[in-house]
Amino acid sequence: MSRSRLLLIVCLTITFAIAASAFRASLPSTAAVGSVAAAGQMLEPRSGHTATLLPDGRVLIVGGMRRNQDFYKSAELYDPATGKFQRTAGEMNDRRVGHIAVLLRSGKVLIAGGWIGQGATDSAELYDPTTQKFSAISPMTARRGNPSATLLADGDVLLAGGADHDSPGGVASAEVFHAATMTFHPVGAMHAGRVSHTAILLPDGRVLIAGGRGDKVNAKAELYDPKTVRFTETGAMITARYKHTTGLLNDGRVLIAGGSDERDWHGTMNSAEIYDPRTGKFTATSPMNHSRFKLPDEAVRLADGKLLIAGGSTEVEVFDPVSGKFLVAAGQMNGARHFMSETRLKDGRVLLAGGYPNNDQATSQAWIYRP
Repeated sequence: MSRSRLLLIVCLTITFAIAASAFRASLPSTAAVGSVAAAGQMLEPRSGHTATLLPDGRVLIVGGMRRNQDFYKSAELYDPATGKFQRTAGEMNDRRVGHIAVLLRSGKVLIAGGWIGQGATDSAELYDPTTQKFSAISPMTARRGNPSATLLADGDVLLAGGADHDSPGGVASAEVFHAATMTFHPVGAMHAGRVSHTAILLPDGRVLIAGGRGDKVNAKAELYDPKTVRFTETGAMITARYKHTTGLLNDGRVLIAGGSDERDWHGTMNSAEIYDPRTGKFTATSPMNHSRFKLPDEAVRLADGKLLIAGGSTEVEVFDPVSGKFLVAAGQMNGARHFMSETRLKDGRVLLAGGYPNNDQATSQAWIYRP
């Protein structure tokens, strides 16, 4: 072989190696962000349900629907030690979907609102892990379907917005559940009506509320201050969105990702932005690898500070605040699951359960994400 031909082969080999390396670098990384695998099935196919981590490490899964107008009163428990689901001893007093579930400091779980048929409800109940039963309590001050619920620093719960009838628009009213008296009391109204918005507790005790739909899908954001019991406007998001997700970063900033505009299925987004409480402003960050909506209200914060986002796609993504990028986990779910649940377990794994693909038939399938 001539020297010139050998040199040509060496050069081509190096060129192909560089190109292959660049191509691999352009692909979503999976090496450092874990994997997703199937992990059994719930006792019922569910979407629009809630999943709450209990003090003993089990996960309480409540309500939801099999399909439109086929709602559940039932609840079940997932035990990470066995990987099995089992029914609770009791059922809810009302069939509901799009409700809220909040673990109180007492260890009991507040269940409230949601849709019970053709309209929203103001009913509320408590789940007692000791007896595995539900008991009705005094109702909320308003009917709320798909409201937000935030556990405040003092142990009370802020419930804001939601739809009060079978329409796309949300209300501006809000109320606080006082855990000591087990009663609801109205607080000042938000500056915009909202449903399918997000609300997240900031390190200083205030609550950031963003997006949602009133008369239209909006980009407005505001802060609830439990000290003054008032809402004040803050900077607006870059993009109007609802049915999105949010997550608190270790440095106190807040990630907002995905969602949709008024076109709903035809307006899904992969864009993301970050809110800085110090400046009151939103700035754009790298987009997700997939457009997603009908997401869990809050992304799961992992032990290393990254945020896990699942739903709306067969793949799971993890946001890395250091690089500002979304990385795709290895493995896939068997459909683009909408209104699924995601719950971080005590050992750091994440239970992903239920949801529905691009039709209204929910699944009973569950998955486990391993960091």
